[in-house]
Amino acid sequence: MMALNRFRLKHWVAQGHRGAKLAQELLEHTDRLLGVLLLGNNFINAASAAIVTVLTVRLLGKGEVALTIGTILVTLAILIFSEITPKILGAAYSEKIALHVSYVLVPLLRVCYPIVWFVNLFVQSLLVITRLKPKNNTFNNGVTLEELRVMVLEGSRFIPQKHHHILMNLFNLTDVTVKDVMIPRSQIEGIDLSSSMELIEQQLTTSNHTLQLIYDGDPDAVLGVLHVRKLFNQIHHEPVSIEAIKAITDPPYFVPENTPLFTQLNNFQENRRKMALVVDEYGELQGLVSVEDILEEIVGEFSSQLPHQGSFFTEEEDGVYLVDGSCSLRDLNRKLNTRFHLDGPRTLNGLILETLEDIPEPGTALKVDGYPVEIVQTQDRMVKVVRLQMNHFSEAHPPQLNE
Repeated sequence: MMALNRFRLKHWVAQGHRGAKLAQELLEHTDRLLGVLLLGNNFINAASAAIVTVLTVRLLGKGEVALTIGTILVTLAILIFSEITPKILGAAYSEKIALHVSYVLVPLLRVCYPIVWFVNLFVQSLLVITRLKPKNNTFNNGVTLEELRVMVLEGSRFIPQKHHHILMNLFNLTDVTVKDVMIPRSQIEGIDLSSSMELIEQQLTTSNHTLQLIYDGDPDAVLGVLHVRKLFNQIHHEPVSIEAIKAITDPPYFVPENTPLFTQLNNFQENRRKMALVVDEYGELQGLVSVEDILEEIVGEFSSQLPHQGSFFTEEEDGVYLVDGSCSLRDLNRKLNTRFHLDGPRTLNGLILETLEDIPEPGTALKVDGYPVEIVQTQDRMVKVVRLQMNHFSEAHPPQLNE
């Protein structure tokens, strides 16, 4: 009864299983259940000891040797047939046995309830005096997030791999922040209203994104977010103009960079937004995050490309990749199965600069978290392209995965 999987038991109860309902009823009052079980157990043990004593005296006499032999025999019999063997079977086949035994224990508890109640009076009083009385029934205790995470990890054999990854990614949403998944400021595409209308129209028609940032001269001074579909709908009524673009531009939505992804997903839902601008503690623009970025953290990228054919990775040969320095370490760990630590810089460029404490020249070779890295190209005080060797990973100093 005690080895039953309580969550599976609740599932059976919801399915209407009669034995499961009886087992749940017993487990909701463990003091009564233990009372009737131990009452019967101790009664049988005491009775068997008394019977063996009488039989020993009648068959072998009252000598010390006879009584010793009888004591040893009854002890072995109780251990083998009443304690060890039944408990091993009960632990190994708890679900099969408990549901059937419940049909016997429930009426037995009703018959013996006066004795069990009387004994529990002393037990409860003793627990109160010693201040050991449990506050809540362990059957009704909830499961913490970490315990649920362990349950999913242990049940990976019974869950499809894709579903298992999604569940684990959901747990990580509280640990990952907006800063970890945002598009960096240097990669944000926007429409500059100070440009010519010809250039603006060309950007709008060739853009791969439905939402566009709108600014006037200074990329940090964002005026709002334009939904391109709204602009195309308006073209049928009037020609495209700066005033027309401003009229249908939504005001910008700013979020702190350290906001957990799960919180931001709720904020998007409550505010009916699909994109937000990420700012640091000084209010400076750091990047952009969208609903799609967060959903990709849960279910993976919405792309028809293979994992190793993304724009940030180019495989030169087996185990050797050309990697964009602006690629995030989280993407590297997820797509190339690397183990770069995530408790510092977010990008490969940042990790290399932190390791060298200087801006390297092309051709510089070093080891970063145990991986041989060669600087291929630098541009504007940052590492632009890196050659990463996967097949020479150093096992002597394995990096720690903190994802």
